[in-house]
Amino acid sequence: MSALQWNALDYEKNSSQQQLWARELIAKLNLRGDEKVLDVGCGEGKVTAEIAALLPHGSVLGVDKSEGMITLASQRYPADAHPNLHFQVADASRLPFEEQFSLVFSNAALHWVRDHRPVLQGIAGSLQPGGRILLQMGGQGNGAQIIAATDQTMESSPYAPYFANFTFPFGFHGPDDYSVWLAEAGLRPLRVELIPKDMVHSGQSGLEGWLRTTHLLPYTQYLPEALRGPFVSQVAETYLARFPLDEQGRAHVRMVRLEVEAERI
Repeated sequence: MSALQWNALDYEKNSSQQQLWARELIAKLNLRGDEKVLDVGCGEGKVTAEIAALLPHGSVLGVDKSEGMITLASQRYPADAHPNLHFQVADASRLPFEEQFSLVFSNAALHWVRDHRPVLQGIAGSLQPGGRILLQMGGQGNGAQIIAATDQTMESSPYAPYFANFTFPFGFHGPDDYSVWLAEAGLRPLRVELIPKDMVHSGQSGLEGWLRTTHLLPYTQYLPEALRGPFVSQVAETYLARFPLDEQGRAHVRMVRLEVEAERI
């Protein structure tokens, strides 16, 4: 398959949960205000902008593989209004930086990469000696119930023939492997743990918005345009048949995040 075609505007409308979790993660940075930060997988930039607001004497560079995301981020947060905030297109697996940053941050992005070893090598190379990292991403067991609903839908008609050559797109890893990969990259693990999370969406429409713009994006690109919307709806309906909306009409998805703190040796 070709590279994922992100709809940056649609993602922006359906990424409130990612922003909420990002704020929890930002609080753990304990910023002094003079750091040079690299935000890997910055998306449309709203989380990166929140970091920049905490750096009166520092700066942050947001990078993302999606040109559409970087274009939207640059439009939303122009350099003349945000002089300590910049964006550029870059692949997390091929980071082009050398000892430029004191801190590398990433939220809800790196599970889109299956092999994290080149990512960690690039992160280590981007850090100044003694620099640190704080990463959070989908971890081992993440979204197991929604994945099961997706698998069931993929195997049904009329979708099954389109997924004959499908490869699971996510890198959901656990602490044991990750601690080894950190050490191999020259990073000292400080904390590597799996954290359960409850992702909440407003009704079936909110669940479908998240599925359409994020989780199912690597799936729907296997389908012709006419089948993409029905596929998303069927996944949501299959999931909600097993895990119904709560009394407030909200959908809940059990997630597991891998949270990683480390420093460059």
